[in-house]
Amino acid sequence: MRRRRFIKIFGAAALCPLTARAQQPAKPVVGFLNVGRADTSAYLQTAFRAGLKESGFIDGENITVEYRWAEGHFDRLPSLAADLVHRQVTVIAATTTPGALAAKNTGTTIPIVFETAGDPIRLGLVKSLNHPGDNLTGVTQLSSELISKRLGLLHELIPTAKLVGLTVDQADPRAEAQVADMEAAARGLDLEIRVFNVSNEAEIDKAFASMSQTGIRGLLVGTGEFLRRQAGQIVGLAAQQNLPAIYQYREFAKVGGLISYGTDLIDSYRQAGIYTGRVLKGEKPGDLPVLQAAKFDLVINLKTAKALNLTIPPGVLAIADDVIE
Repeated sequence: MRRRRFIKIFGAAALCPLTARAQQPAKPVVGFLNVGRADTSAYLQTAFRAGLKESGFIDGENITVEYRWAEGHFDRLPSLAADLVHRQVTVIAATTTPGALAAKNTGTTIPIVFETAGDPIRLGLVKSLNHPGDNLTGVTQLSSELISKRLGLLHELIPTAKLVGLTVDQADPRAEAQVADMEAAARGLDLEIRVFNVSNEAEIDKAFASMSQTGIRGLLVGTGEFLRRQAGQIVGLAAQQNLPAIYQYREFAKVGGLISYGTDLIDSYRQAGIYTGRVLKGEKPGDLPVLQAAKFDLVINLKTAKALNLTIPPGVLAIADDVIE
């Protein structure tokens, strides 16, 4: 009897740790969806993780992040988004506008935190900025809506220019809105706009060749992941043609672009990470107001201005956040 009792007690004790481990909740899983590539967006991935950390979550410790990169192929996004839904992740962090739309189009009830350059209402992501409703919320850079301000800056630099170019990636869901906003802003300044649709390196080369033949005097580079990745190519071609150009992202000015004006992309990804953390803690996306960018960076490359024989107006220099000399 004693031997049987010993075996019974010992067996129960041995099972206790196994039972305890089995009852431990699994780590929450964040599905990170992005139309870009990991190698060219590493700093944005770092910013997102920094936001998560501010909310108390560290990848590999108390959460797991599953990354899905479309590597510039928009057509891959639906299957990547569907895969995250199939894996039943806790939250989907859908960064970039195409990624956000792909996540929403799955019809999932999984909470979605987006990061987008466009107007989320105009894109159909949410019904209201203050009360998003449903299972989506996030951060908007409103970069597309800054087109008119960029055009105004370009007009200050080259007031005699009457023909201005705009490059847009026709595969990007915001392309049509960017063109409409640009044309509306151009009418107010009595400017003529020529739109160049590009979606690969060869088309960018072709667009710049056409600009030199049609007398384009200034250029705006539109919003989009593809255009951001091609910063070096675009800035180089603009330099070859002595073409003043204004860009959305700071990285363009850093590699030799004349001026960049837009929201702080790193901060947008950090905020998306913070919001993802809040959802992980139990807050409902539909109750979290969409965050709007509050910080706008104007970066001027004086070395490039000198090469273009351009004088930056003192008023523009005075409001610059960063001047590269």
